[in-house]
Amino acid sequence: MIKIKKVFVVDDEPSLQFFYEKILNFNGFEIAGIANNGNEAISMFKSFLDKPKVIIMDYRMPEKNGIEASKEILQIDGNTKIIFISADNSVKEEALSIGAFCFQDKPFTIKQLIDQINKAFNNYIA
Repeated sequence: MIKIKKVFVVDDEPSLQFFYEKILNFNGFEIAGIANNGNEAISMFKSFLDKPKVIIMDYRMPEKNGIEASKEILQIDGNTKIIFISADNSVKEEALSIGAFCFQDKPFTIKQLIDQINKAFNNYIA
């Protein structure tokens, strides 16, 4: 049985949500859900029966930023791999120090993103 690789997208920008959805689906991943801000991300993550193993996380979002949301999500499931994506390089060190799997600078190529997602799935420990 082939296990579908689900990715949870957390980004408040509709055009990026659309981009991630198309790119992920095209490359054989399934979207577990899309959250528009950190609070929604935490609430949705708690509600997933089958927790997504990989999360694409934006930094700048309304209500709760990506660092705060990542901290709470990793307290719920420390095995979750968070791919932090931001144009704000000043948060890179903090994102990695709280447990993000990697930090992807904007702009990035589709290949870079897919490579990071595959690495995250390959490093996931059930």
